[in-house]
Amino acid sequence: MDLRELTAPCGLDCFNCPFYLANDNEEIRKQMALRVQEYGLPLSYEAIYEKVACKGCRKRNGVPPLGTEPCKVSKCISSKGIESCADCSDFPCDNLHPYAEHASVLPHNIKVFNLALIRKMGIDKWAKEKAKNVRETYFGGKWNI
Repeated sequence: MDLRELTAPCGLDCFNCPFYLANDNEEIRKQMALRVQEYGLPLSYEAIYEKVACKGCRKRNGVPPLGTEPCKVSKCISSKGIESCADCSDFPCDNLHPYAEHASVLPHNIKVFNLALIRKMGIDKWAKEKAKNVRETYFGGKWNI
């Protein structure tokens, strides 16, 4: 597994994402298709099922699962000729702004934290030692001050 290729430019860990895991796991694929269908997209279950598996943002030229065009981050790093937001002199910027909408089911609010860890640890060490823990803490950890 190429951890660099499976880390989105915004710092999301594609290799831990259910959309990526749906490629090799039929049960996850069905669960993701049902979950996505609940958001009221104007697509049939069958169409969602076909599109729900993702090979990672980089393999899709920055187009997210169920998307039709590259995200803002992908367009930005492409225009700057850099690999990720962790390499950018403008980091952090508004392209990484956290949002409340679907925060309980989507990992997008962990982007800046992941990117800071990538800058500090390097992408390979972060991917092997920290990424899964960050995701698990975000979705299942207890508030700890």
